[in-house]
Amino acid sequence: MPDIITIKDQAIGLDEHKIVNIGIAKLPSYTNIDLQVNVYRGKKDGPVLLVTGGLHGDEINGIEIIRELINSKKIHPEVGTVIAIPIVNVYGFILNERGLPDGKDINRSFPGVKGGSLARLIAYTLMNEILPKVDYGIDLHTGGASRSNYPQIRCSFDIPEALELAKAFSAPITLHSKLIDKSFRSAAHKKGKEIIVYETGESLRLDKNGIQIGIEGTLRLMQHLGMINQVSKAQETEIFKKSSWIRAKNSGLFNPEFKLGARVGKKSILGYINDPYGGLKTKVVFSGEGVIIGQNNKPIVHKGDALIHIAYN
Repeated sequence: MPDIITIKDQAIGLDEHKIVNIGIAKLPSYTNIDLQVNVYRGKKDGPVLLVTGGLHGDEINGIEIIRELINSKKIHPEVGTVIAIPIVNVYGFILNERGLPDGKDINRSFPGVKGGSLARLIAYTLMNEILPKVDYGIDLHTGGASRSNYPQIRCSFDIPEALELAKAFSAPITLHSKLIDKSFRSAAHKKGKEIIVYETGESLRLDKNGIQIGIEGTLRLMQHLGMINQVSKAQETEIFKKSSWIRAKNSGLFNPEFKLGARVGKKSILGYINDPYGGLKTKVVFSGEGVIIGQNNKPIVHKGDALIHIAYN
């Protein structure tokens, strides 16, 4: 990367911090909606790390991770550059919603189109204004639709460089996740840029433990890339190649027996689905062994609903 990085006609030199506001569109009230891009440059040239949060507007844990890194000034590297975008989906953030006013999901809209839907426009902006400046990325997410995620990194084990980044981040769980068509991660990979995904907590709720793990993991990743001095020793991360959602065999009130992060053995009873009138009581059982990495927090469930997400090998 050259001594000067230019984003939207703003030049950022070594050892500088600048905020670049990229105009996206206006609300019907004609209030401007900008994508705020924070650029932190070290005293020496080096790798460029992109850190994004709020790609889904109701997933606030990633936003809080970046906010705390900015507030503590730990995000400013000694070597290289960090490009931090706390809120990608400003529209969804304002409305407390996952997607955009037209119902589109940005993370299924890449690489985007300049004259397309709002989701595709934001995707296009990221791909053309930001991604060309970047070497690596960490995209911060949260479980959606009343589902909680145990702190975990998702990446494709088929891509050695992505797995190396995941191990450096060193979340409690590292899970193999194939590239999803039209996702940010997939589009970036096609451009030769590897992005890993961190998941923790539930939408519209702050997960204090997961936020702290996300902060520490991001700093460890920066350390691995030679951007900062040693911050902390990497913790052990359990690596899983597979995961499955255990689904409800009938409707009723779901009462889980285990918490997120719990290890379950063969034929463990994960919980019960109860008839609200005091009749039928159905066991929810997992036949194998693994770790609970996701859970549906809605007590009222229908037949076929996803209940418990388990990682295993």
